[in-house]
Amino acid sequence: MKALVLSGGSGTRLRPITYTSAKQLVPVANKPVLFYGLEAIAEAGIVEVGIVVGETGEEIRAAVDDGSRFGLKVTYIQQHAPLGLAHAVLIARDFLGDDDFVMYLGDNFVVGGIAPLVDGFRAERPEARILLTKVPNPSCFGVAELGADGQVVALEEKPQRPKSDLALVGVFLFTPAVHEAVRAISPSDRGELEISDAVQWMIDRRRDVRCTIISGYWKDTGNVTDMLEVNRSVLERVEAAVDGTVDEETEIIGRVRIEAGARVHGSRIVGPAVIGAGTVITDAYIGPFTAVAEDCRITDSEIEYSIVLAGASLTGVRRVEASLIGRHVTVTPAPRKPAAHRLILGDHSKVQISS
Repeated sequence: MKALVLSGGSGTRLRPITYTSAKQLVPVANKPVLFYGLEAIAEAGIVEVGIVVGETGEEIRAAVDDGSRFGLKVTYIQQHAPLGLAHAVLIARDFLGDDDFVMYLGDNFVVGGIAPLVDGFRAERPEARILLTKVPNPSCFGVAELGADGQVVALEEKPQRPKSDLALVGVFLFTPAVHEAVRAISPSDRGELEISDAVQWMIDRRRDVRCTIISGYWKDTGNVTDMLEVNRSVLERVEAAVDGTVDEETEIIGRVRIEAGARVHGSRIVGPAVIGAGTVITDAYIGPFTAVAEDCRITDSEIEYSIVLAGASLTGVRRVEASLIGRHVTVTPAPRKPAAHRLILGDHSKVQISS
């Protein structure tokens, strides 16, 4: 069995962060989202992985390399335009051959991994298995309609009037039967070959398509709110460890991981939280569910329930929360006089200002 990991999206909902970084490499608890998926694939006993990449392909290649750090053998497949998930299957035909495969969206996060799902698929071997979960906003997802027997009867991509609250999770399992389906369908109104249309094609022809409704934690990390929620979920399981330097005036409460090379002076850190290597925290408060990446500087500031990317700096700021702060960002107080805000913001930025 092989795996096909989709990492070609542009991440428009995470702009401006994704103007300069692949969305699959935005870190959760100081580890890129994509790495969690690759680890889950390895834990399921899969070795051969094809990663579909787009315009951020070089960055993905640099981060993952040949996959050996995960126990994987990685092949890169270039997708020259974002033409849909089924299109990714279409262009990966040579890599996939006649093997069964799991398709995993590189910006999705499934707590508990996929090993039981892969084992079950290997044992039962339907032609396709899709994963579903209940969501409060189904119109934002592919939505499944089930019959009285619990089997999938229809799929619809981002419907205005959803027929259920069961959304497609970004993990699919297929036999080679799916290749006929992706060749048969036409582009949707969005101009993409939708995987939901391919699965619907199989359902209409009475192929063996089954579903599993998962009750565990799943998130599509396509926006800041979901990124922060996944970060919270991962930090819930962080193990306390102090490998950096912490002075006697610092108070550490709860599960806090301070990585080697980090230095903390006269501060208060309330876990769960992670402080990256080379970061310096001085006279600051780091609150729960905060991940600070490597080589940051946080001085005389307060921050909680946030993600701070590498090289960022916060000085004299009260209080920052529910924020995603990009690489090498500098955050400082505005001058008190005149009472005005000075902003330098990229396209599609979102800013909230206390007046």
